[in-house]
Amino acid sequence: MTIMIYKDDNANAIFVRDNNGAQFLNNLHAVMDNPNDTYFSIKDKSRDNFLFYNLEHTMIVDQNSNPYGATALIVCNVLNALFSSAGGSDGVAPVITSATTVNMTQGDTLNYELTATGGVAYEWSNLPSHVTTVEGNTRKLIGGSGLTVGTYNITATAINYFGEDSETISVVVSAPAFSNTKSVKFQNQDYLGANAAPLDSVLGRSGNGSGSSDAWTISMWVKPEGTQNNQTLFFYGGNDVSNEGNIWIRYYGGTSLQTIRLQYGSDNNRLTFIPPDESFPRGQWTHLLITYDGGTTGSSSGDLADYYSRFSIYSNGVLQTTSNGHTNYGFSGEIKDELLQVGREGNEYSYMRSGGKVDGVAVWGSDQSSNVSDIYNSGTPRDLSSLTSSPDHWWRMGDGDTYPTIQDNVGTAHFVMYNMTAADIVTDTP
Repeated sequence: MTIMIYKDDNANAIFVRDNNGAQFLNNLHAVMDNPNDTYFSIKDKSRDNFLFYNLEHTMIVDQNSNPYGATALIVCNVLNALFSSAGGSDGVAPVITSATTVNMTQGDTLNYELTATGGVAYEWSNLPSHVTTVEGNTRKLIGGSGLTVGTYNITATAINYFGEDSETISVVVSAPAFSNTKSVKFQNQDYLGANAAPLDSVLGRSGNGSGSSDAWTISMWVKPEGTQNNQTLFFYGGNDVSNEGNIWIRYYGGTSLQTIRLQYGSDNNRLTFIPPDESFPRGQWTHLLITYDGGTTGSSSGDLADYYSRFSIYSNGVLQTTSNGHTNYGFSGEIKDELLQVGREGNEYSYMRSGGKVDGVAVWGSDQSSNVSDIYNSGTPRDLSSLTSSPDHWWRMGDGDTYPTIQDNVGTAHFVMYNMTAADIVTDTP
């Protein structure tokens, strides 16, 4: 039989392995009856019994399988020097020395090792689900890839023959860095549809604008294609587009146009806004943000300037000077929660076409004019949920989505992809 014995510096304990397995021990003492003996024994002083009895010196090796000496006396002396340097031989309780805060990113695996001066044994409590110790090394924690964002407090205890030390180990799980890798592509008759009811308190209203409580903001990245006009980017409102109020944002793709048009109201009573030509060029990603301050929007010819002032349109973070129009002095009615669509105008058509793409659609139930630069983020899509004023609904348009559902990352208005395939979730992004 060969017995491996050495000091594990991390554990500050004596590692002993024989045919029966391995263990960490302290308070050991090598003894022999007289210096001329060819045999010696190892005593466990804490248990007051012999761990090994009548050993030949050739049976003891270090961690490299090398013998400790040529005689039993030499081996005894070397081992006793080793035993005296480990785990609480000075009569002092252990002190935990490893870090008490561990930072990790959601989805990563924990790799933490507890160390303590004078530690012999180690215990854990309050371990989160799927966090566990390594077999044969209770000081080490692994797992945790399923932990959600937050802080998990674990109690760690180091023990030796003279006492113990306990510390709270805080595992801080942070959200992974934001990455925008997908968008949704539209051909003729492709569109997204969702339950409009969850947006009633965000984009809906019951009358002619009561103020800030009726305000909203719509943000999206668009990459239009084709020369067709009336390509719907976003639609919210009533089923009857001729008589019921809606918010209709569409792309004008004529050869010299390349812009968008906002219509607020119905076909019969409405306000319209058109930014300058080429403010949303074909084949390029452009950030579109539209705000409404919630005020009145129609019924009096003398107040048209006020009605127009309620709305602002931004292209790549820059406020646009718009060409404004109206039918019957604007719109004074309600906006119903009947239809919510991307790529189609209500029960009409006006589809988005020719492979145009949309990314990062978000809506707020407030006027976010003061936060345009933060939302646009110098042209780099960002984690909108991290903003001080985060959106009420946010569709990432592919990232984290599984066909045919484009999930609402904040609310419950999940889009369904109609007349589309999984291949319409593409890797073309701003």
